[in-house]
Amino acid sequence: MQVDFRVYLITDRRQAPGDDIMQAVAWALEGGIRAVQLREKDLPGKELYRLAEQMRALTARYGAKLLVNDRVDVAMAVGADGVHLGGSSIPASAARRILGEGALIGCSTHNARELREAEEQGADFATFGPVYPTPSKAAYGPPVGVIALAEACREAAIPLFALGGVNKENAGEVTLAGAFGIALISGVVAAADPRGAAAELVTRFGKTASSQAGREAAKEGKS
Repeated sequence: MQVDFRVYLITDRRQAPGDDIMQAVAWALEGGIRAVQLREKDLPGKELYRLAEQMRALTARYGAKLLVNDRVDVAMAVGADGVHLGGSSIPASAARRILGEGALIGCSTHNARELREAEEQGADFATFGPVYPTPSKAAYGPPVGVIALAEACREAAIPLFALGGVNKENAGEVTLAGAFGIALISGVVAAADPRGAAAELVTRFGKTASSQAGREAAKEGKS
């Protein structure tokens, strides 16, 4: 499935205003977000399934893609567009056999080795980070930084989304490093105005991504 989005929203109900993740995502979708990863790892299967059902219905109304973190079974059960896999998840190749060629499969990566593995296993895209300091990714160690991101982007054969502390102030920096898109939680979910935050990111990152594409096209024309 084509990766046709540049801003990838990841959920965390604990960061949502009033702990209402459905409302926060609804505002984000109104602001232009078109890809959501349901990432509520601590929920039991039944509760996650019920939330995924609601999220599937919500994202469908906006023509947005829904990916479920790790749980291939839940993704299948609710008709999600795909899954997002971490280091302890089943391989992307196994998820592909289960979900089929039409599914969208993303992988979390933190270094060049993990990125190569994701590519070899047939992932459609990957997140890379954490690029900047962020509490939600503290367990993965210190930030990898923009230089490591740039190196990964040069080697990547699949779209790479910068993750970890990415916001409207540094979106341009990660784009210059070569990131295809940005993935984030708090920059939208925890914002005082999720709709406005989403709209600004979609507009800002769309412009920087367009500028990058223009520069690359110019380079190819000269070669």
